Amino acid sequence: MNAPVRPPAPPRLAELVFRLLPFADAASADLPLPRLMRLALFQVSVGMAMVLLNGTLNRVMVVELGTPTWLVALLIAVPLLAAPFRALIGHKSDTHRSVLGWRRVPYIWFGTMMQFGGLAIMPFALLLLNVPDRFTLGLVAAAAAFLLTGTGFHVTQTAGLALATDLAPEDKRPRAVALLYVMLLVGMMFAAFVIGGFLADYTATKLVQVIQGCAVLTVILNVAALWKQEARNPAATAPDRDTPDFRQLWQAFIRSGRNARLLTAIGIGAAGFAMQDALLEPYGGEILGLSVGATTGLTGAWALGSLLGFMLSGRALARGWDPLRLAGAGLVIGINAFLIVLFAGPFASPAMLYIGSLGIGIGLGLFSVGTLMEAMSLAKNESAGLALGAWGAVQATCAGLGIAVGGLLRDGVALLLQSDAPTASIAMRATGYGTVYILEIALLLAGLAAIGPLVSYQRQGAGDTDDTPAKPFGLMEFPT
Repeated sequence: MNAPVRPPAPPRLAELVFRLLPFADAASADLPLPRLMRLALFQVSVGMAMVLLNGTLNRVMVVELGTPTWLVALLIAVPLLAAPFRALIGHKSDTHRSVLGWRRVPYIWFGTMMQFGGLAIMPFALLLLNVPDRFTLGLVAAAAAFLLTGTGFHVTQTAGLALATDLAPEDKRPRAVALLYVMLLVGMMFAAFVIGGFLADYTATKLVQVIQGCAVLTVILNVAALWKQEARNPAATAPDRDTPDFRQLWQAFIRSGRNARLLTAIGIGAAGFAMQDALLEPYGGEILGLSVGATTGLTGAWALGSLLGFMLSGRALARGWDPLRLAGAGLVIGINAFLIVLFAGPFASPAMLYIGSLGIGIGLGLFSVGTLMEAMSLAKNESAGLALGAWGAVQATCAGLGIAVGGLLRDGVALLLQSDAPTASIAMRATGYGTVYILEIALLLAGLAAIGPLVSYQRQGAGDTDDTPAKPFGLMEFPT
């Protein structure tokens, strides 16, 4: 007799996760998926801090607290003072000397403590900005809080991504770190919608509760992420071992003129995308009359767009797209997205503003991944980490400058041209915002012009199959 044919077994939960979760095949026997997902919790805390600093708080300070936009932009740009040192932070964690045998744990822990400290004092500092007699004290405290928080998540993220590269096998390493970046965007989306829900009806008490709740949650998430991840290895951190010199590695990297041009194009594009960071939510609140919760949703739409851009990049690169052409496509999408945002005010359309935010995220995702993959093609020797660190440092630094310039320009144009009277037309009240959006479009066009000559550049050793973009997509290191 023939044995009865059994129906196929339903897929197990782990198999479903592998099918649905981007880059879930990054798991391995040495780094199983549950452990990798637990490590990714530090990215959730970083995403939460980014939503607070770049999204919720700038709208609250501008609209609810009446803080000048230029001052808000400068405060948001303060954390990016630490961005140029990301390459150095990564180098220091690589060469950390300690009798305890840990290289990454000390940097992640102290970064966590800086995040916690900055968020703990931040709400009280912001509320002092609304008290004329305490404005100077509030400004100094707010700048310190933003600097602590920003430095903390830069240090935490740099060392955390380095720890992921240590733990993952070499063939799984790019996809493991790519999965961590996906979790950063997921964390940003959830944080944006949850914080927006709590602050739908804004009060000063709720602001304190939300920010300090985020401070406590940061410690919980990062401790859970770090617990028993890095094994002690005293030989790897021996104080008497020889370590490479950072200055020699940097000089070897910048000796190439093409590298300098690539970094210039990255900086122009990053500034073009970032100038709206301090303006998008105030634009929605002041021009379209959206609530705090509704404008925080704009950050969620931006994060969703970035996630979509990241996934589209993976599919395009797997099909053989040139990374710089992909970055150029991101710039084109960004130009159209800023046009939609620009016309959202005259049309009084919140839907257009959300669509524009989503488009900005998609364009930034394509541009960031494309330029990073190009930087990865330079990472063939001992300066590999430095090349990727330079990518992150240039992008974050130029983004910070763009945020500051955007806020200053908006207030400067408002002072010269527009009227703040309640009877003024929407066009008059939106003049400052519109000027910044037009400048961003011009910068993205300049970024296209800078990338153009690099696209036709023929890399040396192009016949090396390891250098083709069609290999399995992943990121060796993906800084913010």
